[in-house]
Amino acid sequence: MNVDTAFIKENVGMETLAVVLEAPEKLSLKTLELKDAGRDDVIVDVDFSGISTGTERLLWSGRMPPFPGMGYPLVPGYESVGRVVDAGADAKDRVGQTVFIPGSTGFIGARGLFGGAAKRLIAPSARVIPIHESLASRGVLIALAATARHAIADGALPPELIIGHGVLGRLLARIVVAEGYPAPVVWETNPDRHGGAVGYGVCDPSDDDRRDYRVILDASGAGTLIDSWIGRLARGGEIVLAGFYDQPISFAFPPAFMREARIRIAAEWTPADLAATLELVSDGRLSLDGLITHEAEAEGAAGAYRTAFSDAACLKMILDWRGCA
Repeated sequence: MNVDTAFIKENVGMETLAVVLEAPEKLSLKTLELKDAGRDDVIVDVDFSGISTGTERLLWSGRMPPFPGMGYPLVPGYESVGRVVDAGADAKDRVGQTVFIPGSTGFIGARGLFGGAAKRLIAPSARVIPIHESLASRGVLIALAATARHAIADGALPPELIIGHGVLGRLLARIVVAEGYPAPVVWETNPDRHGGAVGYGVCDPSDDDRRDYRVILDASGAGTLIDSWIGRLARGGEIVLAGFYDQPISFAFPPAFMREARIRIAAEWTPADLAATLELVSDGRLSLDGLITHEAEAEGAAGAYRTAFSDAACLKMILDWRGCA
């Protein structure tokens, strides 16, 4: 077996600056040691990472349900963009690429769930996705867009109603339109979030009398409202749960029985979803513009996380790591 001894020697004992959740609502930047890189690993210097208002909010608040790998201290984040600066012998062709990296487990002294909010990351080459450098900070949206595409493509019919006009709801609606389906209706109770629609309409639920939707897709995470959604279904209609829910999902049986309702849970993206999403972006059918509303230097991570989780005007917060040593 050939061993890349120079690579191993150079990259033993590497450190990174990372966002670390020590406990619920206790967040700081810390220097962490990285595990040794292997032959098929790449080393990525991160330019930007995104903050998820779904899973990361639950991790930050301490409301995340029991989950494999869960525990504190942890490095959050699964939306990072950067450049491959070094690699093991089996991945040298990746050096210099601009890539999306969905996190890392390569930290010593902290869990990697999902491990993307750090200045330098080590990950298997197969997990690191090349993207066009022109995407810049918008590249952090690739995973969320692929998750949206998965929620749509995994069903027999596209959604006719999308609940929530946050960044996930906007991506869902844009992908429906990009794929050539009829424009969906989007519900949003916050009037400040009614703007920004591209090729579809947004309204308050109280302004919509329709009760024959064949597919309703929830992007709000408000699982307690499922009874009201069932009341808007056509017979045999489907509700797709595309958010992440920290409370048990329950609903009244008789209305669901009368409509012969179906409920489907959409999980995270697959490699096929990611490839299809990148194609939609590259050929111009899917725009990622106008979705990132806030950016902060990584040194201000504590304040950035609080803003991301408390400011309704914040659709997507980006941490900029380029100024970190």
